[in-house]
Amino acid sequence: MKNLLAAVLATTALTAPVMAEETKITEFRIGLLGGENAQDRLNNNECLRAKTEELLGVETKLFAPADYNGVIQGLLGGTLDMAWLGASGYAKTYLSDPEAVEPILVKVNNDGGYGYYSIGFARKDSGITSLEDLKGKTFGFGDPNSTSGFLIPSIEIPVETGATMTSGDYFGEVKFTGGHEQTIVAVNGGDVDGGVTWADGLGNWEDGYNSGALRRAVDAGLVDMNDLVKIWQSNPIPEGPIVLRKDLPADVKVKFTALMASLPAMDPECAYGVLSGEAKGVMPIGHDAYEVIIEARKLKSN
Repeated sequence: MKNLLAAVLATTALTAPVMAEETKITEFRIGLLGGENAQDRLNNNECLRAKTEELLGVETKLFAPADYNGVIQGLLGGTLDMAWLGASGYAKTYLSDPEAVEPILVKVNNDGGYGYYSIGFARKDSGITSLEDLKGKTFGFGDPNSTSGFLIPSIEIPVETGATMTSGDYFGEVKFTGGHEQTIVAVNGGDVDGGVTWADGLGNWEDGYNSGALRRAVDAGLVDMNDLVKIWQSNPIPEGPIVLRKDLPADVKVKFTALMASLPAMDPECAYGVLSGEAKGVMPIGHDAYEVIIEARKLKSN
């Protein structure tokens, strides 16, 4: 842990501009990415809000917009100071304004890696066990700015099916549910025949894996994984970064980065809520780790 903190502080100190002494913040605003209902997001991150407020000595607020774009626009407009973005959300933010935010940390899974997967799934009693079985049926994406809930599956699935994701081409209908939790609920309730969400791919299926949207849904009592079946899995995706607004004072960046780095050891229960399930911790990350996702995002926008 000491080595990690030293690396974090060194990295942050080197990349943070030297700010004038009079530059102070009067509040700190944390954006919570969509994907599950707002109250659960607020509850899971209340401990982080309280610890940040105590550490920085300023009022700290949580914001839970309805969709991913709400957080992205908040960061771009300077009304949010910190968020844990998905890789595609970071790519959109960077492409909109390269000077808006900087990645500081990334979640590390129990296996020591920082990859995760887009997981395709259906109800077990539907008889659907593969993408082939979904032909002509309804398919659910999450949010247009989600990496695993849209960007990556919208690129990889057409390669496997030989068809586009346009409604009526391969799938009978392709629609957005609004987020990961909404996709899980929609598939579980039979409103769509299959969909995609995110998971670290570690641990047991019946638990919703170790971390991710399925684990969140199991913990919330929204779904019994024994009622669902995995039908597809993407190639590994780089976990999205925890980002800070670039023009924050240097001391704020250093303090908050150190808090996040120490959170799993200092308060495992809080870290479980903040990091969407079981995780080894966090480690420093930079912009270069997301170049491939930025290029993929560029291709989708052409």
